[in-house]
Amino acid sequence: MKDYRLFMIDLDGTVYRGKETVESGVRFVHRLIKHNKDYLFLTNNTTRTPQMVVDKLKGHGVDTDISHVYTPSMATVSYILAHNHKKKIGVYIIGEIGLWTEILKHPEFELNEKDPDYVIVGMDKDLTYHKVRVASNAIRNGATFIGTNADMNLPAEGELIPGNGAQCAFVAASSGVKPLYIGKPESIIVNMALDKMGYTKEDTLLVGDNYNTDIKAGFNSDVDQLLTLTGVTQKEDIQGKRQPTILVNNLDEFKL
Repeated sequence: MKDYRLFMIDLDGTVYRGKETVESGVRFVHRLIKHNKDYLFLTNNTTRTPQMVVDKLKGHGVDTDISHVYTPSMATVSYILAHNHKKKIGVYIIGEIGLWTEILKHPEFELNEKDPDYVIVGMDKDLTYHKVRVASNAIRNGATFIGTNADMNLPAEGELIPGNGAQCAFVAASSGVKPLYIGKPESIIVNMALDKMGYTKEDTLLVGDNYNTDIKAGFNSDVDQLLTLTGVTQKEDIQGKRQPTILVNNLDEFKL
């Protein structure tokens, strides 16, 4: 077995499922800590701040801190700052507290509803027609359209609810412009996370339960993948498809 030094770990379906704890996932994190392995929780969720993620993890038996959390909100900020050297960057934001907090704590950004440089769309359970209208007009007038992630649906309390990908599809249909996506399965968030942690792709293993986000993020960024069957994806779902580097029923099966 390859000796990985950094483990990028998904959350929902891997460490917990909503309010339910995935015990094998929690034990896996505990084993990483015991063996002095570095780890980073790599989530597609932009509705929570890093501290909110830490607090939720504590409720599932994982004690960590914000240095071990990376979200598409953080990657979006890093991406825009790396590609824009204006003193003030105008943004129109659709999203919740995790996205708003991350963007606006950086002084380079200022809210601009009229003619922003960027329209940034994250999960927003209070999405309104007005928000889509403003976003679409700004994009048609030249604003760069960024989607924090492309998840079309999200599991919630026994049902699937529309995800950010569905919201972005609404804006894309109206504006005639497709977004640049940042989160998994795009390589952008993985590369930003590697830069943050200071590891190479060869050092790293992406761990998750969702073939279409976690595992494809590994494919797209040339990082090895571990698929655990404790969440979204099951064996029959990937028959005939490109296989992950490692496949386990649960994370107790993975030996460090």
